[in-house]
Amino acid sequence: MRKNGKSRRAQNAASIRADLMLAPMVVMMRLPLMAMDAGSSQPWGAETVRAVNEKTAAIAEGAFAAQMSFLQSASRFWPELLSGRTPSLFNGVAAERSISAALKPASRAVKANFHRLSSKA
Repeated sequence: MRKNGKSRRAQNAASIRADLMLAPMVVMMRLPLMAMDAGSSQPWGAETVRAVNEKTAAIAEGAFAAQMSFLQSASRFWPELLSGRTPSLFNGVAAERSISAALKPASRAVKANFHRLSSKA
């Protein structure tokens, strides 16, 4: 069971890492659109507003997800301890889960932006 859990966490981390590797491409695809926004008479163009809103939402969602992950790990402290296992708060699993939970919203946003901006090209 533990091996399966480690495998699932590794696959989840690899998926997040792969999605976040698209971030430089998203920036390169977004720059011309933001340059056009800068040349318009409006102070904030549509792509600029979208970029700021997506990043703000991903940060807030990621912070909330990280806190909820730590709360879940804290709630499992005594059951893990009483069953003879090392609590996830002590062995690093809680931190690993929290980091994955925090990065997942940014990962989804980057992947969605890549697909959206790729279809515009």
